[in-house]
Amino acid sequence: MSMRRLFLLPALLLAVSLPSVAATPGVGQRAPDFTLTTLDGTPVSLSSYTSKGRVVLILLRGYPGYQCPFSQQQFQSYQQAAAQFSALGTQVIFIYPGAGSKNLADDAAQLLGNQPLPANMHLVLDPDYVFTNQYSLRWDDPNQTVYPSTFLIAQNGIIFYAHTGRSSSDLTPPSDALVVLNANTNAVKN
Repeated sequence: MSMRRLFLLPALLLAVSLPSVAATPGVGQRAPDFTLTTLDGTPVSLSSYTSKGRVVLILLRGYPGYQCPFSQQQFQSYQQAAAQFSALGTQVIFIYPGAGSKNLADDAAQLLGNQPLPANMHLVLDPDYVFTNQYSLRWDDPNQTVYPSTFLIAQNGIIFYAHTGRSSSDLTPPSDALVVLNANTNAVKN
């Protein structure tokens, strides 16, 4: 074995032994498909909505020991703008993450309250952070759950806006999402 190969062997062994980590998808990339369930157990897949139009995908913080006030405010402000998103032929999917061992549906129901969601808005559960890990958005620090994130996805499944917050309050307001949706003339509007 040559000396060059001998020096390359440890690097090759290290590369093979490291686990592959999915990267957070970004602008210009296809949004990885997923299927999660609503509070009543109805399966919702990303592709079933992107096949019909554009999607705003919002990863809420879930329940890191309390109902996050920033996520609550974001959730409510998007509901208040539901008609504007609907007019643009856009569905909004909120993802509520958490550990599968606790009653995630109860925590999400507490966020939802007694009001039904508008027809173009959907709240789905992410038990055991399956979606979160798929999109590499786990904020694995004490009292944290996920990095709050927003993706705008075209009908062809390509992401045309992506924001990953690096603090609990670093969220995309609906006004910003609407500006981007209105400016995105390449995406099909219904």
